[in-house]
Amino acid sequence: MFANHRRAFQEQMEEGDLALFPGASFATRNHDVEYPFRQQADYWYLTGHGEADGILLLSKGIDGLPNDGLFVLPKDAEKETWTGVRLGPEGAKSTLGFQEAWCLEEASKLIPEAIQKAKRLWYRIGENAALDKQVLGAVTASRMKARLGIHPPEAIVEPTHVLHEMRLFKTEEELSFMRQASAVSAEGHILAMAQAASGVGEWELQALLDYTFRRNGGDGWSYPAIVAGGSNACILHYNTNHQTLRDGDLCLIDAGAEFSCYAADITRTFPVNGKFMPDQKAAYESVLVAELAAIDACKPGASFNEVHMAAVRSLSASLVELGVLKESVEEIVEKELYKPWYLHNTSHWIGLDVHDAGRYKNGEEFRSLEAGMCLTVEPGLYFAENDERVPKALRGMGIRIEDDILITPGGNENLTLAAPKTVEDVEAACSAARVMPPVLDTELVAK
Repeated sequence: MFANHRRAFQEQMEEGDLALFPGASFATRNHDVEYPFRQQADYWYLTGHGEADGILLLSKGIDGLPNDGLFVLPKDAEKETWTGVRLGPEGAKSTLGFQEAWCLEEASKLIPEAIQKAKRLWYRIGENAALDKQVLGAVTASRMKARLGIHPPEAIVEPTHVLHEMRLFKTEEELSFMRQASAVSAEGHILAMAQAASGVGEWELQALLDYTFRRNGGDGWSYPAIVAGGSNACILHYNTNHQTLRDGDLCLIDAGAEFSCYAADITRTFPVNGKFMPDQKAAYESVLVAELAAIDACKPGASFNEVHMAAVRSLSASLVELGVLKESVEEIVEKELYKPWYLHNTSHWIGLDVHDAGRYKNGEEFRSLEAGMCLTVEPGLYFAENDERVPKALRGMGIRIEDDILITPGGNENLTLAAPKTVEDVEAACSAARVMPPVLDTELVAK
């Protein structure tokens, strides 16, 4: 898969072109503790290399350079004892299928030499300060060697214009990872619905989600989970998850697993006590109808913005039915009167990044959807506790429903359909046996 991605990118390069892509490095969390490592998405897409500090080199028609090569950390028995086995150059060739590979320390010599031979350089400036310095230093040095017949590249080309367009269209291999991530994510949501109850901590459900994602083979989460009980759901990116759930409230969970670095992104909203109250049910079904209308708009040839507008029109009509607004649906849409309660867009691309690569517009126009694209559909309504513009029964209620949609030649496929979302299915999931492990008595342990 990764070799195919490299070849597809090289087809967009011209003779004499050189491309460089840095991988991610470890980042310090505090003192000598590092954040969990996650590979840079573009680098992973082209290499499948999961170690830190790598550099990918691609060339086309440059004498003395391989078509593809990888700079990697060297084999080092002592360091590998502490931090894990490394592929090393030979492993990069045999395991990842590279034509050539080098130890990372050779990059300081070989990369400047390669740049001096390149007609054009594909490189994204501003993402990796150390490699920026090396690349720009090599370009500057080559300017001083004109009398030797050495010249800097004629152009530095931003590679993501091509690469991110490639990433926007998922192959069957990529979709297999996304389907696995979706299945694992749906399982986490189902278990959270079953185990939520008054007095359960938001953090407990977050821990359950994280556990479920890893237990079922996922890499972990694709973004920190939002577990928002009651009015916390009106905070769109709430993720402190430090309060306890209350009887009579709704709980909004926005959480997704990652599988081989491919993300899922699901949001479900459900009653803490397992049963929607009438006003909750009315608001919830308003969002559900909007989501279904937006999903129905997901088809080849439709504008990306048509998906959003389908949700907007449906939610605008519901705001009238719920007694929030009195204007006509046409006026609400035209004047964007819905925005105090629907603050965000309906969709974003999804793939290697949860907010994935790819342009949303061609020029000033929203692009048309095409088979192979994957996007989220996530309408919502958010009624703050102190919002006196809305009926009292709605205040403190935040509802969002989100699925991941693949555009197919004949319409779409909902990758995350396994997560319950009709009122009946949600209540059934909530009524399943609630089995939570006992909480450790930390005071007793301390004694």
